[in-house]
Amino acid sequence: MSKPVKAIGLMSGTSLDGIDVALIETDGENHVERGQSATFSYDDRQRSALRQGLLDALAIQQRDERPGMLAGLEEELTRWHISAVRSFLHENGINHSNVSVIGFHGQTVIHRPERRLTVQLGLGQALADALNVPVAYDLRAEDIAAGGQGAPLVPVYHQALASNLPNRPVAFVNIGGVANVTYVGDGGTLLAFDTGPGNALIDDWMKRHTGQSRDEGGAVALSGRVDQSVVAQFLGDGYFEMPLPKSLD
Repeated sequence: MSKPVKAIGLMSGTSLDGIDVALIETDGENHVERGQSATFSYDDRQRSALRQGLLDALAIQQRDERPGMLAGLEEELTRWHISAVRSFLHENGINHSNVSVIGFHGQTVIHRPERRLTVQLGLGQALADALNVPVAYDLRAEDIAAGGQGAPLVPVYHQALASNLPNRPVAFVNIGGVANVTYVGDGGTLLAFDTGPGNALIDDWMKRHTGQSRDEGGAVALSGRVDQSVVAQFLGDGYFEMPLPKSLD
């Protein structure tokens, strides 16, 4: 077993709520010890810029293209991440020299695995230079190129967590902007895929109708009821009949 190292993971997800920073100690295989974590929320200006970036990204045909305001947004997004990591290290009394690697997901602005196309904004080398820590970035492209769906890390992480649990099979459900599930069966059998929309739809509804960025505490959702006809309409979408693996933009 390799010697455990400290690693920081950075995530800016489809919900556009902010930058998640998490510290773990791991040997990269089975040992996972979770440390401190924090979320640095985006303000309205940042969130608006990201939404515009998503619209501009619809014109992307090749991974290195940055149409519209995307080039400037990529630089700005990288600065936001640099600031988040510096704040995280300072607030938790962590010296950067004790961190062996930073995993930098960046912001997904277009994801078309059927076209072998996925783009995450984020300048990994600039992040490494600013923080003086090695950075692993552009994590999804190689998985897409190899025929995958571009989300290789979460299932493997869940598989490592499952190795410490007494019972199998086990499923991990993650409801982000898009929802996904990882199934770990007997003998480590691994299946992972997007199950459908997550928080993105209600986030958009809340912004449009209340001006708030999210349904805080699920209060609005809890005040309603399930409309089975709407559920049936959504479940009639062809995505749910597609074979695994599969993912959503």
